[in-house]
Amino acid sequence: MTPAVVAEDVHKAYGDTAAVDGVSLSVDEGEVFALVGPNGAGKTTLVRCLTGTTNPDSGSVELLGDEPGEANDQRVGLLPQDFSPPDRLTAGELVGYYAGLYDDARDPDAVLAEVGLDPDTETWYGDLSGGEQRRACVAAALVNAPDVLFLDEPTTAVDPAGRRALWRVFEGLADSGTTIFLTTHDMAEAERLADRVALLADGKVAATGTPRELVAEHGGRPRLVVELPEGSAESPDVPGFDPESTREGLVFSGVAPEAIGEVVAALDDAGVDFEALSWREPTLEDAYLALAGDVEGAEVRR
Repeated sequence: MTPAVVAEDVHKAYGDTAAVDGVSLSVDEGEVFALVGPNGAGKTTLVRCLTGTTNPDSGSVELLGDEPGEANDQRVGLLPQDFSPPDRLTAGELVGYYAGLYDDARDPDAVLAEVGLDPDTETWYGDLSGGEQRRACVAAALVNAPDVLFLDEPTTAVDPAGRRALWRVFEGLADSGTTIFLTTHDMAEAERLADRVALLADGKVAATGTPRELVAEHGGRPRLVVELPEGSAESPDVPGFDPESTREGLVFSGVAPEAIGEVVAALDDAGVDFEALSWREPTLEDAYLALAGDVEGAEVRR
């Protein structure tokens, strides 16, 4: 499969701060690739390098087989993290303006409806809610029907229902073959949308893989949390098990759902009262936190 986006050993610093520190990655045509990490991890800087809005200090970047500045901009869509259109435009005027920049743009009204905005509203952009503004900006990034779409934290300020509606839009684009490069600090967003995920911490890629692979390798084991009543012994003895005492309660690691009854029986036999219990599988967030901690520990050890 042909790569749509390639980065090789990309470095970018601002003064003494390394925003991107030796990043290499490749995104195939038609793939949804998510770059996840906290604020300040280097996600936006890397997007700027990949799209040609800033130049890396060293390393190389390719976009659709060319240097980013030479790539066919008719085929590329970009939603920056910080995008501030004029306040005194309607959403329709905003998207219509961007449609006019392309040779074969989509109908602006159809794109606005797709992202959940009324194409006929006369409300100025500056008077829209934060979530409505973000959806208008998403529409502007989609209006040229790009082959490669960069989305830098696209659902920031969007309410949960609107976020899920945008996810469905992105899933539809992916199904039609659009390559999507997504940055987010929302692990649920990455886990739902992405074919592959790169976990970025301190400007470095800590790991890359499918969400399932990353969770399996780095997310830890399933956990059963038993909430104890106030005043209970902090570390009661539960024969046959070795739970960890935490602020959440007693944590039993590696307990499969079918073994929950065994834990409950052991608690009863030990005379341990409890108020509630909850079981959960590891998530991409668990994998990220583990990997980010490894990166920070490596920085300390150097």
